[in-house]
Amino acid sequence: MAALKLALIQLATGAHKATNLAHARSKVLEAAKAGANMVVLPECFNSPYGTQHFGQHSEEIDAARPSESVRALSEMARDGKVYLVGGSIPEREAATESLYNTCTVWNPEGLLIATHRKAHLFDIDFPGKIVFKESEVLKPGNKVTEFATPWGKFGVGICYDIRFPELAMIAARRGCVGMIYPGAFNTTTGPMHWELLLRARAMDNQIFAAACSPARDLDASYHAWGHSTVVDPFARVVATTGDAEDIVYADIDLALVDEVRRSIPIYSQRRFDIYPDVAADDKR
Repeated sequence: MAALKLALIQLATGAHKATNLAHARSKVLEAAKAGANMVVLPECFNSPYGTQHFGQHSEEIDAARPSESVRALSEMARDGKVYLVGGSIPEREAATESLYNTCTVWNPEGLLIATHRKAHLFDIDFPGKIVFKESEVLKPGNKVTEFATPWGKFGVGICYDIRFPELAMIAARRGCVGMIYPGAFNTTTGPMHWELLLRARAMDNQIFAAACSPARDLDASYHAWGHSTVVDPFARVVATTGDAEDIVYADIDLALVDEVRRSIPIYSQRRFDIYPDVAADDKR
């Protein structure tokens, strides 16, 4: 089996969905040609990020009746022969017309193998800097999400999900060796917490953690932080970039998961007699 090479596509996006999808395709295939066998797109890669845009760009997610973005993602994965963590798109649920911020995951045959609806909605208020309320238009998801690969299982979260350690804890205790977070932190929260949170989730659970951001566009209403990053189970940054469009590559040495857990054996040292196991009553 080939070693795992991860690629994070820090994509520059604009207002036109078809253009964004074509650009994403070109970058996914570029990463595949460079040897990546797992590729990640950023949050809201097919549209501008903002509550005013979610409804306009929303689509149903139904692999049997694929919408524009769903078809494009399937074809990217199939044609690149990669596992594709498809960032996120604004999802419209047909039965209720509710909107979600949803990540789809695809195997190298182009088949949909997982979906994750953002569980923790991004509602923040920094006076004089930024106010953002996803809950004005979005509904939250209600589950922990994982997907299987030949290299092991990986968990998925979207952006603000990373601030809640329970998702990664449950995924890790289910056997996941890494967490993948398509995200779009901004120029206020990004410099404060983006790398810190990635390293914390990796350290707490002794797993890999990766976050993929859009490129920064100062002409857009929302300024993404960028700095797509991969962190290893020792909480070391192994690959990162700045704020411009880029592809971040990382060779994922899964032997490090076992190495850190032998060296610092917290999995056998936890004291569930004095605090609860957040994964014990997991309802999936």
